[in-house]
Amino acid sequence: MSSLPRREFIRKSAGTAGAAIIAPAYIKNMMTNSPNERVNIAVAGISGQRKNVRGMINGRGRVHINTYSQIPNVTIKTICDVDERLFPGVVATIEELFGAKPATEVDFRKLLDDKDLDVISIATPDHWHALMTVWACQAGKDVYVEKPVSHNVSEGRKMVQAARKYNRIVQSGICYRSSKAVKEGIKFVHDGNLGKVYMAKGITYRYRVSIEKVPDSPIPEGVHWDMFLGPAPYHPFNENRYIYNWHWFWDTGTTEFGNNGIYRMDTVRWALNKNTHPVKVHCSGGKFCREDDQEVPNILVASYEYEDGTIVQNEVRSLSTNPEGLPDSGDCFIYSDQGWMTFSGNGYKTYFGPKNEPGPAKSENDFPEEERSNGWKNLIDCVRSRRREDLDNDILEGHLSASLGHLGVISYRTGRKLTFNPETEKFVNDQQADKLLTRDNRKPYLMPEEV
Repeated sequence: MSSLPRREFIRKSAGTAGAAIIAPAYIKNMMTNSPNERVNIAVAGISGQRKNVRGMINGRGRVHINTYSQIPNVTIKTICDVDERLFPGVVATIEELFGAKPATEVDFRKLLDDKDLDVISIATPDHWHALMTVWACQAGKDVYVEKPVSHNVSEGRKMVQAARKYNRIVQSGICYRSSKAVKEGIKFVHDGNLGKVYMAKGITYRYRVSIEKVPDSPIPEGVHWDMFLGPAPYHPFNENRYIYNWHWFWDTGTTEFGNNGIYRMDTVRWALNKNTHPVKVHCSGGKFCREDDQEVPNILVASYEYEDGTIVQNEVRSLSTNPEGLPDSGDCFIYSDQGWMTFSGNGYKTYFGPKNEPGPAKSENDFPEEERSNGWKNLIDCVRSRRREDLDNDILEGHLSASLGHLGVISYRTGRKLTFNPETEKFVNDQQADKLLTRDNRKPYLMPEEV
């Protein structure tokens, strides 16, 4: 970490073009009485994913940048992406928000050699999450890694091992865990106020338009395609395998289970206080109503059973569908002998008795804005304190939650119900299913055998 002397800060502020525009964010970010030194961050992955109502292209990496700008005494030192075409716009945004121009890199590995970097914030496609996290831990960096933390079960365990071995702070990017209202709802369940819980369910009903069929094409100038594919098998450049649509291919994505279902699975596992894997899983589904390039199913229905018999259901539908539950009831459901409750990223609601009479409820909006939780701020607090136990979502939690999606997909791909051993993280007497717990990385992007 490095400090910015007050005199240097004043000189730079006075000399920055458009200071009247950037001063509020810059001052909030840099002017602090905290004794802690500034935290230098690199954001890996800034590609846009879709246009918002104002025509601006957004992406998770840009969410990271915007959120860090609201945290005192941090700066974005470097941005890293395989698409150089994105650099000018993002560099300008960071300069406005932080008052300093970041460096740019296309090769993630070069970040590892920068001794001034404290944190690497990973918002790349899913197939890169684990390798980048392991490499960052080995290089002595702390990490924020987007959901799902891994592309498969085996590499998720490697991430946990690397974080522990190198004593790194590694936050899993699942925002429900940082909601104060959701935390209160979880405590409500853990304190026994809902009654005896027997089942939970997560739903992801999100209509997706067809990605159509797109022919391969020349690699655009400024795009480092080999590096984008990284550990995944090589394919010729195709727009459908690139920005956002990479979600719908086996080599780079994790189905809608990993894309959005993980928010629900993480929340219900948290509510049920299940700090291990299930012992049985069965999943069915398929790709319906689409004749396009998408490889992964657009309908999946999984059921998991824990050792004590508790059931968790996980369902995704990416086609036209009915709503479920009461209006605005959320997407995570907890069922007990006394009633049931719902969670969303914004809070919780409870219902009791056969008439579904409303009970306690709370929204994140019930808290003053300055008191609302924030996963990125929580990361920075823990980077400074070195208290891993204070993380909203430590990498182990991210691994266990991501694995629910992975196990469901393996059951779908094998076409049968599977029995899993939580201790060994292997299936019971099923070598075919075990092969899907990992993958062969493409050279030179290899996961270390020993982290």
